[in-house]
Amino acid sequence: MATLYIIGTPIGNLGDISFRAAEILKTVDLVACEDTRRTLKLLTHLGIRVKMLSCRSHNEQFAAEKVLDALKQGQTVAYASDAGTPALSDPGAVLARAAAEAGHDVIPIPGPSAFSAILSVAGGRDKTVIFEGFLSPKPGRRKSRLRKLMAMDAACVIYESPYRILKLMGDVAEIDKDRYICLGREMTKIHEEYLRGTAAEILEILSRKKEQIGEFSLYISSNNMK
Repeated sequence: MATLYIIGTPIGNLGDISFRAAEILKTVDLVACEDTRRTLKLLTHLGIRVKMLSCRSHNEQFAAEKVLDALKQGQTVAYASDAGTPALSDPGAVLARAAAEAGHDVIPIPGPSAFSAILSVAGGRDKTVIFEGFLSPKPGRRKSRLRKLMAMDAACVIYESPYRILKLMGDVAEIDKDRYICLGREMTKIHEEYLRGTAAEILEILSRKKEQIGEFSLYISSNNMK
């Protein structure tokens, strides 16, 4: 049986690609990816030319069938999301399961993720951390889920866009203004920034900015670290 490699790619800085990931990308017959344009930039940086196949969330099932056909023909395939580790708030789970159920080897090539990056600098001491990804854009659902997460005896990590980060932080501060927070923006990129403090303090800092730029990763500690 052929092999499908699930590859973690840089979340910003292309220098974060692992040596092993680069070597795998050089040897595979096909690279399935969330966005061919984004992955082409990475491949060009590495000096790699290889056939690519779009495998986005809206066509993941169809693309998985295409990848399975390639694997049946004995081709080696790599899958990479736009940034970070596939299936961690990105497509990839459908493909990985389909390939495994078809009897092919599915091998992880560990790499960057915003989740592990924010945990490494948050300074949290919680033994249990819940990965939530993006909350609902609907205010009621967002706040309801946030209340449940913040009531648990565990920290949590949430992703948010620059368009809703103030609303999210406003909800966090309303629920518990003294909760310890670490907020990462544009991680690994030129303008990366980290804010640490209480929910109220970070909300005040963000509120003073004219506009919010970049993608955000938010670490919210449990009650035990208030």
